[in-house]
Amino acid sequence: MLETGTKAPDFELPDQNGKMHKLSDYAGKKVILYFYPKDNTPGCTKQACGFSERYPLFTEKGAVVLGVSKDTVASHKKFEEKYGLAFTLLADPERRVIEAYDVWKEKKNYGKVSMGVVRTTYLIDEKGIIIKANDKVKAADDPEKMLGEV
Repeated sequence: MLETGTKAPDFELPDQNGKMHKLSDYAGKKVILYFYPKDNTPGCTKQACGFSERYPLFTEKGAVVLGVSKDTVASHKKFEEKYGLAFTLLADPERRVIEAYDVWKEKKNYGKVSMGVVRTTYLIDEKGIIIKANDKVKAADDPEKMLGEV
Protein backbone atom coordinates (compact mmCIF):
# COMPACT_ATOMS: atom_id res chain seq x y z
CA MET A 1 0.00 0.00 0.00
CA LEU A 2 1.23 3.48 -0.79
CA GLU A 3 1.75 5.85 2.13
CA THR A 4 -0.25 8.97 2.87
CA GLY A 5 1.56 12.15 1.93
CA THR A 6 3.00 10.66 -1.28
CA LYS A 7 2.13 11.71 -4.82
CA ALA A 8 -0.42 9.33 -6.34
CA PRO A 9 0.98 7.68 -9.49
CA ASP A 10 -0.72 8.97 -12.63
CA PHE A 11 -2.22 6.38 -14.94
CA GLU A 12 -4.34 5.93 -18.02
CA LEU A 13 -7.01 3.21 -18.10
CA PRO A 14 -10.22 2.56 -20.06
CA ASP A 15 -13.61 2.78 -18.32
CA GLN A 16 -16.62 0.52 -18.76
CA ASN A 17 -17.39 2.30 -22.06
CA GLY A 18 -13.84 2.14 -23.40
CA LYS A 19 -13.16 5.86 -22.74
CA MET A 20 -9.65 6.56 -21.43
CA HIS A 21 -9.18 8.23 -18.03
CA LYS A 22 -6.04 9.66 -16.45
CA LEU A 23 -5.73 10.52 -12.78
CA SER A 24 -4.40 13.91 -13.89
CA ASP A 25 -7.78 14.54 -15.60
CA TYR A 26 -9.19 15.00 -12.09
CA ALA A 27 -6.75 17.64 -10.81
CA GLY A 28 -8.71 20.10 -8.66
CA LYS A 29 -11.07 17.40 -7.36
CA LYS A 30 -10.76 14.87 -4.60
CA VAL A 31 -10.60 11.31 -5.92
CA ILE A 32 -11.71 8.17 -4.14
CA LEU A 33 -9.67 5.52 -5.94
CA TYR A 34 -10.69 2.10 -4.76
CA PHE A 35 -9.30 -1.24 -5.83
CA TYR A 36 -11.47 -4.34 -5.61
CA PRO A 37 -10.94 -8.01 -6.51
CA LYS A 38 -13.74 -8.90 -8.95
CA ASP A 39 -16.96 -7.71 -10.57
CA ASN A 40 -20.20 -9.40 -9.47
CA THR A 41 -18.88 -10.97 -6.27
CA PRO A 42 -20.84 -10.35 -3.05
CA GLY A 43 -18.43 -7.99 -1.26
CA CYS A 44 -17.48 -6.09 -4.41
CA THR A 45 -21.14 -5.67 -5.34
CA LYS A 46 -22.00 -4.30 -1.86
CA GLN A 47 -19.12 -1.85 -2.05
CA ALA A 48 -19.95 -0.69 -5.60
CA CYS A 49 -23.66 -0.29 -4.86
CA GLY A 50 -22.80 1.68 -1.70
CA PHE A 51 -20.62 4.09 -3.68
CA SER A 52 -23.30 4.36 -6.37
CA GLU A 53 -26.09 5.15 -3.86
CA ARG A 54 -23.96 7.90 -2.30
CA TYR A 55 -22.49 9.21 -5.56
CA PRO A 56 -24.58 12.42 -5.59
CA LEU A 57 -23.26 13.19 -2.08
CA PHE A 58 -19.67 12.67 -3.24
CA THR A 59 -20.19 14.98 -6.24
CA GLU A 60 -21.73 17.63 -3.94
CA LYS A 61 -18.45 17.54 -2.01
CA GLY A 62 -16.44 17.91 -5.23
CA ALA A 63 -15.21 14.32 -5.26
CA VAL A 64 -15.20 11.60 -7.88
CA VAL A 65 -15.23 7.84 -7.34
CA LEU A 66 -13.12 5.54 -9.51
CA GLY A 67 -13.26 1.77 -9.01
CA VAL A 68 -10.39 -0.35 -10.38
CA SER A 69 -10.11 -4.10 -10.86
CA LYS A 70 -8.33 -6.42 -13.25
CA ASP A 71 -11.64 -7.25 -14.95
CA THR A 72 -12.12 -6.30 -18.60
CA VAL A 73 -14.02 -3.35 -20.06
CA ALA A 74 -16.80 -5.79 -21.10
CA SER A 75 -17.04 -7.24 -17.59
CA HIS A 76 -17.25 -3.73 -16.10
CA LYS A 77 -19.99 -2.79 -18.57
CA LYS A 78 -22.11 -5.80 -17.51
CA PHE A 79 -21.47 -5.03 -13.82
CA GLU A 80 -22.45 -1.36 -14.32
CA GLU A 81 -25.64 -2.27 -16.21
CA LYS A 82 -26.68 -5.04 -13.83
CA TYR A 83 -26.56 -2.74 -10.77
CA GLY A 84 -27.10 0.69 -12.38
CA LEU A 85 -23.77 1.96 -11.09
CA ALA A 86 -23.40 5.75 -11.26
CA PHE A 87 -19.61 6.07 -11.24
CA THR A 88 -16.60 5.10 -13.33
CA LEU A 89 -15.10 1.60 -13.32
CA LEU A 90 -11.59 1.29 -14.72
CA ALA A 91 -10.26 -1.89 -16.33
CA ASP A 92 -6.67 -2.92 -15.52
CA PRO A 93 -6.29 -6.49 -16.83
CA GLU A 94 -2.49 -6.03 -17.18
CA ARG A 95 -2.37 -4.91 -13.51
CA ARG A 96 -0.12 -1.91 -14.27
CA VAL A 97 -2.06 0.46 -12.00
CA ILE A 98 -2.90 -2.28 -9.49
CA GLU A 99 0.83 -2.91 -9.07
CA ALA A 100 1.76 0.80 -9.13
CA TYR A 101 -0.59 1.31 -6.16
CA ASP A 102 0.86 -1.76 -4.41
CA VAL A 103 -2.42 -3.67 -4.01
CA TRP A 104 -1.39 -6.92 -5.79
CA LYS A 105 -0.49 -9.14 -2.84
CA GLU A 106 -0.36 -12.67 -1.56
CA LYS A 107 -3.73 -13.62 -0.10
CA LYS A 108 -4.80 -16.56 2.01
CA ASN A 109 -8.29 -17.95 1.61
CA TYR A 110 -9.27 -21.09 3.52
CA GLY A 111 -5.59 -22.02 3.78
CA LYS A 112 -4.97 -21.62 0.04
CA VAL A 113 -2.36 -19.02 -0.90
CA SER A 114 -2.74 -17.07 -4.13
CA MET A 115 -1.98 -13.65 -5.58
CA GLY A 116 -4.78 -11.13 -5.93
CA VAL A 117 -6.04 -7.61 -5.42
CA VAL A 118 -6.25 -6.60 -1.76
CA ARG A 119 -9.33 -4.42 -1.33
CA THR A 120 -7.80 -0.98 -0.80
CA THR A 121 -9.20 2.57 -0.88
CA TYR A 122 -7.17 5.72 -1.43
CA LEU A 123 -8.36 9.29 -0.98
CA ILE A 124 -6.36 11.61 -3.22
CA ASP A 125 -6.54 15.39 -2.75
CA GLU A 126 -6.95 18.08 -5.39
CA LYS A 127 -3.19 18.23 -5.96
CA GLY A 128 -2.77 14.48 -6.47
CA ILE A 129 -1.44 13.67 -2.99
CA ILE A 130 -2.67 10.58 -1.14
CA ILE A 131 -4.32 11.86 2.06
CA LYS A 132 -5.92 8.58 3.23
CA ALA A 133 -4.96 5.00 2.51
CA ASN A 134 -6.82 1.98 3.85
CA ASP A 135 -6.08 -1.67 3.07
CA LYS A 136 -8.30 -3.02 5.86
CA VAL A 137 -11.49 -2.21 3.97
CA LYS A 138 -14.84 -3.65 4.98
CA ALA A 139 -16.69 -3.66 1.65
CA ALA A 140 -20.14 -2.77 3.03
CA ASP A 141 -18.83 0.05 5.29
CA ASP A 142 -16.27 1.65 2.94
CA PRO A 143 -18.58 4.01 0.97
CA GLU A 144 -20.08 5.59 4.10
CA LYS A 145 -16.67 5.82 5.78
CA MET A 146 -15.15 7.51 2.71
CA LEU A 147 -18.07 9.95 2.47
CA GLY A 148 -17.13 11.12 5.97
CA GLU A 149 -13.48 11.54 4.94
CA VAL A 150 -14.05 13.69 1.82
